[in-house]
Amino acid sequence: MRPIRTSGSSGDAWMAVVGLVRSCLSAPSYAIFSTLLTGWVLAPGRRTITAMICAADPEGQRAHDAYHRFVRAARWSTSALWKVLVVHMVNVLAASGTLVLDCDDTLYKKSGRNIDGAGSFRDAVRSTRHKVVYATGLNLVVVTLRVRPPWGGQPIGVPVGVRLHRKGGPTTLDLACEIVTEIASWLPGRSFSLCADGAYASLARRPLARTTLTSRMRRDAALYEAAPPRSGKPGRPRKKGKRLATPAEMAAKLNNDKFTAVRVDFRGKERDLLVWSRPVLWYTTDPNHLVLLVIVRDPTGVMHDDFFFSTDLETPPGDVASLYAGRWSIECVNREVKQCLHAEDPQSWKGNGPERAASLSLWLYAAIWTWYIPTFGTTTTWTARPWYQNKTAPSFLDALAALRRCLWTERISPLSSSGPLNPKIMDGLLDTLTRAA
Repeated sequence: MRPIRTSGSSGDAWMAVVGLVRSCLSAPSYAIFSTLLTGWVLAPGRRTITAMICAADPEGQRAHDAYHRFVRAARWSTSALWKVLVVHMVNVLAASGTLVLDCDDTLYKKSGRNIDGAGSFRDAVRSTRHKVVYATGLNLVVVTLRVRPPWGGQPIGVPVGVRLHRKGGPTTLDLACEIVTEIASWLPGRSFSLCADGAYASLARRPLARTTLTSRMRRDAALYEAAPPRSGKPGRPRKKGKRLATPAEMAAKLNNDKFTAVRVDFRGKERDLLVWSRPVLWYTTDPNHLVLLVIVRDPTGVMHDDFFFSTDLETPPGDVASLYAGRWSIECVNREVKQCLHAEDPQSWKGNGPERAASLSLWLYAAIWTWYIPTFGTTTTWTARPWYQNKTAPSFLDALAALRRCLWTERISPLSSSGPLNPKIMDGLLDTLTRAA
C-alpha cells in the first residue's frame, strides 16, 4: 500500500494551525517563526537552529543571527502561543466533556557551561530504585491533554503547557499549579481531571479551579478517619479521627472476595482487575479534605497491589484505575519529542533561548497532532511493512512523516516542469526525503 498523496488542502490545514499565532507575533517574527518550524520538521539529523535554517532557508533570505536572536531575545510570549493553540485544539479534539490532563516533569539534557536555566537534576531514565543518577539539563514541568483518537486504541497525549523549573525558584508543584490554573482561565466553561504520579500528590491541597486530582498513594501513608464533629467542649477541635492502617496493611487483610471485579481501560485495552475503596484522610497531603483510597489488585496475582487516590469521592473506583493507567500517554510525549523532534538539540544557551527552544519543541509536537488528527482521521498515511502488517494506528512518526511529505511536495512541485509528474518518481523521491530526517 502506498502512502496517500498529500494535497493542497492538507498544506492549507497546516498553515492554518501555524497561522493561529499570527496575532501573537509581529510580521517579521511570524515569518521567522514559521520558517523555523518548517526547518524543524524537514531538517535531517540534529535539530540545531543552524540545521533548521539550512533546511528551510537555504538561499539565506534572512541573516542567520535573526533566527538565533528570535529564540533568545525577541519580544514574544510562549504563554500567548500556547493559549491560541490550546483553545483551538480543545475545540477540535475535545469539544465536550471533562478534559483529562496529565502532569509530569522531564529532563532535557544539555551539556556546556553557563546554560541559562540548566542545573543538575535526577535523571529518571537512568535512575533505579537503589541508585539515583543525576544529569545536567533543563527540568521541565509539562502538562498534556489526553485525547481519544478517531482510530481508537491508546489515548494520545498532546502538550498544553510547560514551565522551566530553576534551582532556587518555584517548586515543580508550584509550576504545575500555575499551568493548570492558566489553562482553566483559558477555558472557563470546562472542568478538568488531572492525573499525576506520587510526586505531585500534594496538589490535592492546592486550590485548582474546577479540577479533581488522581494520583498514586504511598504504601506506608499515614491515614485517618474523618475528624469527629465538635463536642462543644472548650479547646481546639480535632482535625483528624482515628488512625487507620496503612494502605499496604489494609490490602494484606483483604481477601479477594472483599474486592469488586471491574473491567479497566488499560492504555486502550480492557483488563479485568479487582478494586476496593473507602474515603480516608491523608493528613500530611491534604489535612482539610477526605480523599478516595482505591486499592487495585490483579486477580491472577502476577502484579502487586497498587494504591491510588482521587479528590472526587464520587468517582467509581474502576474509573480511578483507568484514569491513572492512561497517564502513560505523557511518558510517550516526553520520549517522542526527544527522539522524533530531537528537542534537546537546539543550541540556544543564553537569555530565554534554552527555555523557549524547549517550549517550542513541545508546541510543535502539539501542533502536528492538532493538524494530523482532523486532517486524516482514520485514513492510512503510512506504507505497510512486511514485519508490521497488522498495524492499524498511526504513531507520532507517521504523523511527522505525513507533514514532511506535505511540506516537501509544496517545495518540489513549483520547481518541477509544467507537464505532469511521473507518480513513481515523485513518490520515490518523497519517500526518500520523508525518511531522511
